[in-house]
Amino acid sequence: MISKDDILNASILIVDDQSSNVFLLEELLRSEGYRCLSSTTDPFAVVELHRSNRYDLILLDLMMPGLNGFQIMELLKEIENDSYLPVLVITAQPDHKLRALSAGAKDFVSKPFDLVEVQTRIRNMLEVRLLYKKLDNYNKELEQTVLERTAELRDSEARFRRLSELSSDWFWEQDENNHFTLINGPVLDMLGIAMDGQWDASNDGWKQDEREQLKEHISMRDAFLDFVYSRSHPDGSISFLMVSAEPMFDDSGRYIGYRGTGKDVTESIGILEPSTE
Repeated sequence: MISKDDILNASILIVDDQSSNVFLLEELLRSEGYRCLSSTTDPFAVVELHRSNRYDLILLDLMMPGLNGFQIMELLKEIENDSYLPVLVITAQPDHKLRALSAGAKDFVSKPFDLVEVQTRIRNMLEVRLLYKKLDNYNKELEQTVLERTAELRDSEARFRRLSELSSDWFWEQDENNHFTLINGPVLDMLGIAMDGQWDASNDGWKQDEREQLKEHISMRDAFLDFVYSRSHPDGSISFLMVSAEPMFDDSGRYIGYRGTGKDVTESIGILEPSTE
């Protein structure tokens, strides 16, 4: 929301080759409470003045000797990165109004001055200009916040990966098409998955109900923690394996893949020796 003080503190440049018009506009604006007024009767000074001060509003006379208002607006466009010209033109020629708007001016006032019209158009244009600047600043802050947050997420992901690799026997990542993009350790053997992402159908000691649960978790891209399953070996012993996994999303929330970690927890659970019966 733009307050009255915001509007009255806005910076305004008055440009007219006739000092009497400059004086009239300055007195009018001061009587309305505007505090930050500048002026020049030299059209060649306008661009550098605006480059240095970035005025919120330029009251620009169109018909000036040497350099007219249309030429000044073209020069101002070169220093306005956002292409917004904060220009309100002053003209006594009705046919110049449409041309000025097409050239980039945001509004116009007519000569001779109608005081109510001048006050209203200046106030309305300043309110729009300040809202535009406020939105632009907000967008820049938001963009910076997103960049910082993205960097934090990347750092967090890198730390997660390093910690996962340190605390697990294997680690993997898949893209959205289930193709493996990162494998660290005996992932495929431990999960019973082929390199193409297909599940190995052979019965190589898996406990099938546990195998189906694990398969469902991964196939459904579920987030799960510390899922323990077992696997029998030819000598009759049983190993216990533990897996955790989660889906991955980009900054817009789109699913981009899946990752997980696993380790052999047989020692912590206890190795089951082959039966002596």
